Amino acid sequence: MEKNEPIIEFSNVSFKYRAQKEPTLKDINLKIYPGEKILIAGQSGSGKSTLSHCLNALIPCSFSGDMSGTLRVCGSEPSKLGVFGMSKKVGTVLQDTDGQFIALTVAEDIAFALENDMVPQSDMQNKVLEVSKKLELTSFMKSAPGALSGGQKQRVSLGGVMACDVQILLFDEPLANLDPATGKRTITLIDEIMKQENMTVVIIEHRLEDVLYKDVDRVILMDKGQIIADMHPDDLLCSDLLINNGIREPLYISALKNAGVEIMPDSHPQHIESMDVSPYKEKLVAWFKTAQPKHKEESKEVILSIKDLQFSYDDKRTIINNVSFDIKKGEMVALVGKNGAGKSTLASLICGFYKPTSGTICFHGQDISALSIKERGDHIGYCMQSPNQMISKPMIYDEVALGLQVRGVSEDETRERVNNILKICGLYPFRNWPVSALSFGQKKRVSIASILVLNPEMLILDEPTAGQDYQHYTEIMEFLQEIRQKLPITIMMITHDMHLMLEYSDRTLVLTDGELLMDNRPEVVLTNDEVCDRAYLKRTSLYDLSQKCGITDANAFVARFIEDDRGKRGKNS
Repeated sequence: MEKNEPIIEFSNVSFKYRAQKEPTLKDINLKIYPGEKILIAGQSGSGKSTLSHCLNALIPCSFSGDMSGTLRVCGSEPSKLGVFGMSKKVGTVLQDTDGQFIALTVAEDIAFALENDMVPQSDMQNKVLEVSKKLELTSFMKSAPGALSGGQKQRVSLGGVMACDVQILLFDEPLANLDPATGKRTITLIDEIMKQENMTVVIIEHRLEDVLYKDVDRVILMDKGQIIADMHPDDLLCSDLLINNGIREPLYISALKNAGVEIMPDSHPQHIESMDVSPYKEKLVAWFKTAQPKHKEESKEVILSIKDLQFSYDDKRTIINNVSFDIKKGEMVALVGKNGAGKSTLASLICGFYKPTSGTICFHGQDISALSIKERGDHIGYCMQSPNQMISKPMIYDEVALGLQVRGVSEDETRERVNNILKICGLYPFRNWPVSALSFGQKKRVSIASILVLNPEMLILDEPTAGQDYQHYTEIMEFLQEIRQKLPITIMMITHDMHLMLEYSDRTLVLTDGELLMDNRPEVVLTNDEVCDRAYLKRTSLYDLSQKCGITDANAFVARFIEDDRGKRGKNS
């Protein structure tokens, strides 16, 4: 295909799902050229996923509806080639990598499509070895894909589509379940593969700042089924289009705008590392000197106390090693660290899913080792990372009502409490829908609602905002802030979202290889290079901005930005 001919071309494409009244895509015109890297952004429901389903022929082959206009991908019409035919041209890597695995080992999973094509065994082995070397998977070839870390799973999924020699790589929220450092490496890997293999890359992702770590040719911004912007990142970041359409801007961009700076494209704001901040330095420093952070009153009552906690699944490897910390009543604490650091295991110990090898867990000063999972659940609610692991009912209302029903709550009270929680979590319009019809982010909100409806004293949330757009992220976090002030409820969040940690948590616990590496304010953690490197965190871009502008007290700068940013959006700390 010629370089000046589009590899993807939408011409007046509209699509309406069979069960809906209004079209999800409305008159889409878009050209993507060979070798381009395109980021598609937009709120949930904007049409991003529907657009991607058109590229790999899931629309109209798997999702029926009315489609008009013309679409050509690699010179062919996806509707004519079908899903199988398009899989030879467009390799799709899903957000939920577990749902993409077929085989029992990594090698078999990479080879799966080749086996279906009856590729000779010697050729197949050579291709699998070639792909595994490029993706640094050779030492995991006999491992089960489900047993790998998030970043490794992502590479296995990528290997499965690369083995087919596709021309286009389509990523559906590749960073949603990855720790910051692994996400950074994933974006680097995508960039390297794209250049080495001369591929075209389309990325759908909410974490815009992380994707922009490497060059992107264009950002396609969608809203209500239409393309509202098709711009180079440098131009887009200078506008207010992102924030006005519910997309989180990079933190350093928000800080500059909060300081009253008018950012210009010629300063190349796509990357903080290479951005020319000299025209903005004076104004930013002046803002920093006048901004005054509020001092929060700290609770003195300890609700949860962990002392000398040890745990191992067997005698060979210690998962939790001599961990001690206290959580005070009403706090919102972030638990962070790389994939496999022991965060979810620690939460499982608190909830009683596992019994510690040694050490104590006290709730309101009482050792809870003798309490059952159900007895602990009356006081400590736990929302797992994958909503699919929690949801047991086919219908949304029934799922949220289940906990109240098994506790013998009356039908009238159950209905009132469930409907109230569904409204707060933005799920009330879908109350009679099947769970299977929801997106990953919506399922996440269902699982959170099913815990919140029980009114626990403490809530443990494993990645509460993974896979959600900025609007829904903000709605959930502001709701948690609201109930925290009213009840008050104590919240511990396991998260990979550094912005969430900065903006909402009072304190951060950093877990690395089963040990507590740091217990401090979030801005102190994210301006510490050594801690970020060891825990696979990502140093905040606010630190880089402060250093480039000659502000030596990065902790104070970050703290003041977070306070100012919340204030500008009418939030109360």
